[in-house]
Parts: sequence; C-alpha cells; structure tokens
Amino acid sequence: MPLVRISLLKGRNEAHKHAMCEAAYEALREAFGIPENDKFVVLHEHDRAGFVYAASYLDVAHDDDLVIVQITANEGRTLDQKKALYKAIVGRFEKAAGVKPNNVLINLVEVKKENWSFGDGVAQYA
Repeated sequence: MPLVRISLLKGRNEAHKHAMCEAAYEALREAFGIPENDKFVVLHEHDRAGFVYAASYLDVAHDDDLVIVQITANEGRTLDQKKALYKAIVGRFEKAAGVKPNNVLINLVEVKKENWSFGDGVAQYA
C-alpha cells in the first residue's frame, strides 16, 4: 500500500539505485509491518536544473548526494512507528548505497484507505 518515490541527481550506478529501492521497501516492512509483495517504488533521476535543494536547512547540510524520499501511505501510524521508519531508511540507505544520513530527506504523506486503486478501477480498501 505505500507508494515510495525516490528522487536524486543523475549519475548513481544501477546497483545503488536498486539497493535504495529495496532498502525503502525493507524499512517499510520493518517499521510499518507492510505485507510481503506490497512493493511499489519508483526512482526518478534529475538533471541539475530539475533538482534544487538548500545546502543547509535546520542545521542539516546537504550536497549533491541528496536523496529525497516521499512515501504515500495509509494514515494511522504512531509517531514512534514514523520515527522508526525514518531511522530504518537512513540506516539502510547508508549501508546499501553509501548515502550519508544527512543526505536523506524523507516526507511521509498520509491518505485515507479509500484513496487507492491497485487496478481494475476498484478501490480495494474501500
């Protein structure tokens, strides 16, 4: 049910990109308890002109290795689950693809269950 969008500058190798996609999915399994095969991850690569970021925000430095992760998921997770997800993503990205923790920006968008259709024009969760 979560939809993960990963955005980054062009130039990373295929192994790192695949590792980040898998790391996001595994972090969601760990922190949110999503079911096996509930894997929907898209990775977007951008030219420099299409990837604009602050070099520092809230005392967190960013550089060209910045990875922006946006997750759309059903509402209802606790604050502790969300914090666990953020930590799990950062740890897995660093281990799998060498992305430093300061270069992982995560945005969680919560939606109602009826806002999904997994195919056939049916709102499976409604």
